[in-house]
Amino acid sequence: MANRLAHATSPYLLQHARNPVAWNPWDAEALERARAEDKPIFLSIGYSACHWCHVMERESFEDPAVAEVLNARFIPVKVDREERPDLDDLYMGAVQALTGRGGWPMSVWLTPDLKPFYGGTYFPPTPRHGLPAFLQLLESIARAWTDQRSELEGDAASLLAALDRDPPPAAALPTLDPVRRALETLERSFDPTWGGFGPAPKFPQPTGLELLLRHGSPADRARGLKTLDAMAEGGIFDHLGGGFARYSVDARWLVPHFEKMLYDNALLAPCYLEAFQLTGEPRYRETAVATLDYLLRDLRDPAGGFHSSEDADSEGEEGRFYVFTPAEIEGVLGPDAARFCRAYGVTPQGCFEHGASVLHRFEARDAAVEDALRAKVLAFRNTRVRPGKDDKVLAAWNGLALSAFARGYQALGEARYLEAAVTLADFLRAELWRDGGLLRTWRRGRGHTPGFLEDYGAVACGLVDLYEAGFDARRLRWAFELGEILLERFQDPEGGFFASTSRPDLLVRQKPLQDGAVPSGNTLAARALLALARHFGHAPFRQAAEGALRAAAPLLERAPAAVTGMAGVLASALDPGPELVIAGDPADPRVRALVDRAHRARRVAGVLSLAAADPTLPLHRDRVSAEPAAFLCRNGACLAPLTDPDQLTNVLTT
Repeated sequence: MANRLAHATSPYLLQHARNPVAWNPWDAEALERARAEDKPIFLSIGYSACHWCHVMERESFEDPAVAEVLNARFIPVKVDREERPDLDDLYMGAVQALTGRGGWPMSVWLTPDLKPFYGGTYFPPTPRHGLPAFLQLLESIARAWTDQRSELEGDAASLLAALDRDPPPAAALPTLDPVRRALETLERSFDPTWGGFGPAPKFPQPTGLELLLRHGSPADRARGLKTLDAMAEGGIFDHLGGGFARYSVDARWLVPHFEKMLYDNALLAPCYLEAFQLTGEPRYRETAVATLDYLLRDLRDPAGGFHSSEDADSEGEEGRFYVFTPAEIEGVLGPDAARFCRAYGVTPQGCFEHGASVLHRFEARDAAVEDALRAKVLAFRNTRVRPGKDDKVLAAWNGLALSAFARGYQALGEARYLEAAVTLADFLRAELWRDGGLLRTWRRGRGHTPGFLEDYGAVACGLVDLYEAGFDARRLRWAFELGEILLERFQDPEGGFFASTSRPDLLVRQKPLQDGAVPSGNTLAARALLALARHFGHAPFRQAAEGALRAAAPLLERAPAAVTGMAGVLASALDPGPELVIAGDPADPRVRALVDRAHRARRVAGVLSLAAADPTLPLHRDRVSAEPAAFLCRNGACLAPLTDPDQLTNVLTT
């Protein structure tokens, strides 16, 4: 018999819809039932591509004995962290405060008034590695709720109060010192042998890579490029189908945790585009193209949006879809198998479980392997059972994808990327724009949940990037509208932005400031508002972005490595790039030539506009020329109009 998750849109929630646990979604009915029955809530938070979430489901949530206790003594509630990032952030903070670590699946016990009093992550069915058996833990917590309730409630109140303390914003905008300290922190944690930052497991850290490439010294940029090279050569990159896995379990980037997330790939593709623009090296272009094409081929919804993720597991085994033995390659390629195996590190002993190998290019990075051979192995791989896919569409992650495709078109001139970005923007407007606001999530025609700060910030950033790619002024004006809503619904007058609007089921409105796998909501909002302020000359946007920087100042001072995305925004605010307006008939080949040069050049933190797109835009004022010309200004000083594309390239790249 199905439980109350049967009507969810989230694939993660639907995976649990037939558990014997009487799961509830996080909604008014479940929360009211907890109050009416005076029972604690067992809150389980995870996501569809989470390997250990699947493990805990098989071991515990499908166990009738576990279900009996959960259903009798608790109100079991299941949440998809990707649909409710505000709940995930709040209760993850509680788990980290209680245990010193976090992760998913997240298990939290709440009082009927939603205060957390106990928590952890994965719990096994039998005691091991210092963790109690899940069923024993449930029985112990149930007894404690009966026998020691007042003590638990007191602990919960204290914990919640600790989570509701934001340091006061700085009185003034920070200087560039935090940017320097962030770069120094990345230098200290850099692995000179394998690239990346810190020990295993290694995560890509795209905001840190962007900071190194955009605002670092030549030595900083070299560290960023080495990391990009190592990831592209390692097993974290899919050498057949393109795209990056979530992280590497080892220091070499060799064996990944095989789940693939939209946000990782949408953030890493621009890093490789930037590296290509910086160096001209074809390998960075090739990796960016393979990553963007992976998104188009495997994560694109027929309606135009992009799905959230692909699992690590298939047929009950992690990585099964992606790994190979020499015998399998020989069966596909015959006499060409040995050459392919040498080039991609496929060996008899393997580097993964059961003697299988993860494809990588460390030992033979220069070995030539024809596209036809890779295509044959890919075709063979495609006969396997594919990992499960979370096909819901999230506004924020699609905003990141919008930026990636728009920037892909600018850097490479590939029309399919502009077409994908235009279609995606149209999808977001048609399916996730309701009653003057963004929705967070959509799946198979059903959209729901009011958007969060990161949704507004990421989509606004994507729309600005799309405008600067195709110069459809409607995109820029919608971004402006999102910026106004962002200030109206999320801004704290003291500085910074809350993750969500005020709502009765959220005890604490937090300010997301730390940059994780995805830039924080404040980073995305500040980035979008700074760009919009320059396009429109709109002072409230600039002031609000500076408020976010002031709110982040304590973190920038204390832990700059945790806010590398915000450090990049700070660098852009204090040292803005050029304002470039191209005037003339867009159909004139000379205008097209100027636009192409502007697109191909690196314009760190700069803005680009086409006067003919909308002459009423403030940035276009006085940008008039009888002939096609580029008007370029930096820090309030403007050059004479440029008409020669080569001259424009020289000015932008020096």
